[in-house]
Amino acid sequence: MDSTELTLRQYQTDATATDQVPLTDETNQEALMVPLLGLAGETGSLLSEFKKYLRQGDIYKPFEQQVTEELGDILWYVSNIASKMGLDMDEIARLNLAKLDDRYSHETDLKEGQQSLFDCQRSFDDGYPAGEKLPREIRAEFRSVTEGPQPKLYVTLNGEPMGDELTDNSHVEDGYRFHDVFHLTMCCRLGWSPILRKLLGCKRKSEPQVDEVEDGARAGIMEEAISAIVYGEAKNFSLFDGAESVEFSLLRTIKSMTFSFEVRACTHREWETVILEAFAVWREMIKYGGGTFIGTRTGVSYERFASGNTE
Repeated sequence: MDSTELTLRQYQTDATATDQVPLTDETNQEALMVPLLGLAGETGSLLSEFKKYLRQGDIYKPFEQQVTEELGDILWYVSNIASKMGLDMDEIARLNLAKLDDRYSHETDLKEGQQSLFDCQRSFDDGYPAGEKLPREIRAEFRSVTEGPQPKLYVTLNGEPMGDELTDNSHVEDGYRFHDVFHLTMCCRLGWSPILRKLLGCKRKSEPQVDEVEDGARAGIMEEAISAIVYGEAKNFSLFDGAESVEFSLLRTIKSMTFSFEVRACTHREWETVILEAFAVWREMIKYGGGTFIGTRTGVSYERFASGNTE
């Protein structure tokens, strides 16, 4: 066979013919454990080759040949596991590329000064009356005031109160009272926030089914849960200070949580952008005890009160 025509599916078929521990009813556990252990062993061998190269440098001549061989062995074990699980290597590759495209394709080499590509034009409000549309340009003031044992936060949007006053709801002050920054960022950047639809009175009541499912209590609870989960992860990474990415496991969790809502259309990369942009503002809010959130379709920013201290 001409090697240039070899597909992953064909490789999988040919590799299966060399399997010395085929899957049977009697060897079920062993047949799967052998390639799993083999995969771990070959990965260790690959690392060992890199250790030799790091120690010896270019004088280690067999490096490229050895790496090629180790990667081939890893491919065999991956293929063997796939075969025994009834999976297709071509399909595995296709799904993996789709996942990578979902997260990374929205980065682009745009000319200097232009915004990085982000599907900020998406709108879940298309076709609805003006009074049922989320604002995509927002200016909200966060003022933290010391009242009692914990600071209380008051948020106003266009001079009007946005919900009740907030505390950290924690035994220690940790800045969670500023979490509306996250809801506002989702609203501006993704065009999605059941919480804000309720607070701002722009639920899509003209479509009862949409009002109940997309703008209802369950969707709002899910949004609050996402906010709490993201904050829990952020605390482990200095509130993403200096971060250029977030763990993919977090993005995958968010996508899983939102699969039954319209926001499932948003990509991993868009969620990552929202998280990083929101926490850039959130950190400033904590640092200065409040300030002004400024959000548009193309980004969010922080503006400090002229007086500095907001308390």
